Amino acid sequence: MAHPTTRIFTRRVCQQFSPFRRPSSPIPRHLRAPASRRSYAASGEKGPNPGRPGQSPFKVWPFIAITLAGSGAYVLMVRSRQDMDPKTGQIAAPKKDTPTFSPSKVTVLFVLGGPGAGKGTQCANLVRDYHFTHLSAGDLLRAEQDREGSEFGNLIKEYIRDGKIVPMEVTVQLLENAMAEQVQKDPAAKGKFLIDGFPRKMDQAIKFEETVCPSKFVLFFDCPEEEMQRRLLERGKTSGRSDDNAESIKKRFKTFLETSMPVVDYFEGQGRVVKVVATKTPDEVYNETRGRLEQRLGKQF
Repeated sequence: MAHPTTRIFTRRVCQQFSPFRRPSSPIPRHLRAPASRRSYAASGEKGPNPGRPGQSPFKVWPFIAITLAGSGAYVLMVRSRQDMDPKTGQIAAPKKDTPTFSPSKVTVLFVLGGPGAGKGTQCANLVRDYHFTHLSAGDLLRAEQDREGSEFGNLIKEYIRDGKIVPMEVTVQLLENAMAEQVQKDPAAKGKFLIDGFPRKMDQAIKFEETVCPSKFVLFFDCPEEEMQRRLLERGKTSGRSDDNAESIKKRFKTFLETSMPVVDYFEGQGRVVKVVATKTPDEVYNETRGRLEQRLGKQF
């Protein structure tokens, strides 16, 4: 057995070099004052280190204010993105309870037919003889894509080139703007509008009638695909339009059958379609058109 003196010496040496030993105190343990808790209430002090800069109890408030401001901004961002249209990336127009124009004051006829059915030609005749305002959805879109500074120009150009339907909000807004401009020119006149090539989809029809103006009916020019293709290829020689080529024409036919014909069927189910066979000469088609419109609207339409 080791001598007691040896054990005491060994213990002290090991404690001196141990990483776990407590730091030695210059005051002997039996002379130290007993530990006590400091009472701020008793001393009259208001907190730790009073009067010392950087120790104010209010220093947390700027952090709270920044957090609340950031949370509010995030909520506003989320709400704005909920109102954003996913196709255009733009904030959608505000919802309206009533259409902009009353059907008792404004007459709207939708003019539909496949590409090359002769809609533009017949609309020009009606404008000449009955003082309609002709609004071509396609012409408005082409003008918008070429307008300097247009936020929708590139989007419209891409959709037209690929034979696809431009997002509904863009087309409806362009039509509403054009109608408002025309009505403002002559407020006393009863506005009569031929909206050519629109609506091309059901959502366009519903959106327009809910927010702009309910239409009287659809004037539908019915023409076989083979005849329309022949007319478009002939027109493409001089029109300069980027979509008057064989590839774009096929895409436009496909789009019309899949998306626009259901619109015609929908309005026909409501008794709101005037159908005209468009395979005859332009003059013969116009005579039939006038007769059908007089039956529907009266001779003084």
